Amino acid sequence: MKSYDVVIIGGGPGGYNAAIRAGQLGLSVACVEGRSTLGGTCLNVGCMPSKALLHASELYEAASGSEFAHLGIEVKPTLNLAQMMKQKDESVSGLTKGIEYLFRKNKVDWVKGWGRLDGAGKVIVKAEDGSETTLQAKDVVIATGSEPTPLPGVKIDNQRIIDSTGALSLPQVPKHLVVIGAGVIGLELGSVWRRLGAEVTVIEYLDRICPGTDEETARTLQKALAKQGMSFKLGSKVTQATPSASSVSLTLEPAAGGEAQTLEADYVLVAIGRRPYTQGLNLESVGLQTDKRGMLANDHHRSQVPGIWVIGDVTSGPMLAHKAEDEAVSCIERIAGKAHEVNYNLIPGVIYTRPELASVGKTEEQLKAEGRAYKVGKFPFTANSRAKINHETEGFAKVLADAETDEVLGVHLVGPSVSEMIGEFCVAMEFSASAEDIALTCHPHPTRSEALRQAAMNVEGMAMQI
Repeated sequence: MKSYDVVIIGGGPGGYNAAIRAGQLGLSVACVEGRSTLGGTCLNVGCMPSKALLHASELYEAASGSEFAHLGIEVKPTLNLAQMMKQKDESVSGLTKGIEYLFRKNKVDWVKGWGRLDGAGKVIVKAEDGSETTLQAKDVVIATGSEPTPLPGVKIDNQRIIDSTGALSLPQVPKHLVVIGAGVIGLELGSVWRRLGAEVTVIEYLDRICPGTDEETARTLQKALAKQGMSFKLGSKVTQATPSASSVSLTLEPAAGGEAQTLEADYVLVAIGRRPYTQGLNLESVGLQTDKRGMLANDHHRSQVPGIWVIGDVTSGPMLAHKAEDEAVSCIERIAGKAHEVNYNLIPGVIYTRPELASVGKTEEQLKAEGRAYKVGKFPFTANSRAKINHETEGFAKVLADAETDEVLGVHLVGPSVSEMIGEFCVAMEFSASAEDIALTCHPHPTRSEALRQAAMNVEGMAMQI
């Protein structure tokens, strides 16, 4: 039995960042991970490979469509899907090896295998060869992440009916890809394959895309994606999927009830969300149990059992890598006897389509439900000089501010590279900035970020470029 100050189960963004921070603070730490590479879903089959394909597919579409020709660049590209997948895998490999380096640098032991609890302060790790090792620690952090949520009546085989992992490695471009779920994963991966030549149909149970985001922003993104050729069936549910060797037959019904219809596709992507992964953790050995959503409760990252901590997708809050990373640092700081908080009100969300959608803080719908008086400042990218020059004018910046104090309450962006710009408002809102604070701050010209300033100025009707 080997003893540590902290044992972390899971090597994803929550687990590996917790391990690194523990090492930085001088704690002896082991990170248990059963995959052959570190990084969890995010680095291996999630955030990073999807961004590699989004980037590659955007360049392919620009070169093969009218965008390059309009710029005076005349080329006739050929899609080499195998090479596109190869460069994606190489990028992912580089990142996962980078975490191994950081583990060595910070004296973190990577214990390879699948971990399970064995009473208070003990973790048993089962290696690939079946051998078992027992680890002991005063504090154990559960950071086992999440897995795709299954859909009744639609059995994922990763042949014709695929999950997000399967959608990252298709052997050919689908003729018709049906995406079930109009959230982040479905829209991003649907965008990849549409750009590469697939017909894409998105089916969503709700009457809108991007649940939880600001409605006006989501509508604007949907219009942009529809204009690009993506079709939507909203307010619809899939009740059955029957695969064959070369296709899938889907049965759809209106969510509100009504006559069923059939839809044929050669691939179906199930992307209705993710659920916490706690399989095989032996939670009962320490008296822990999940709630009806499969989540483990926490109070400032502490579980109900002393010495057991929970972070990331396995507990409450948005299932986002950067949220898990924040919790990882906060959790380890608390284990080390330091004070630390995560501001859950200011965790940004991004959808990496083209245009992108990025948000932080309250939506208009939330403010209305709270009965809070607010002001709105908007600025369209059609009036932004850099966006205009780059021919990427879809979307807008929207700032919501308190009607009395002018404090920024929410920011919602849809447009070019807004994932890189939302951070400005995360910082500003962390310091309780007013819209006027942003309006008075000089921004470089010409940049897309000027749209943020103009939107803040327009909270008081002061935008000068519209």
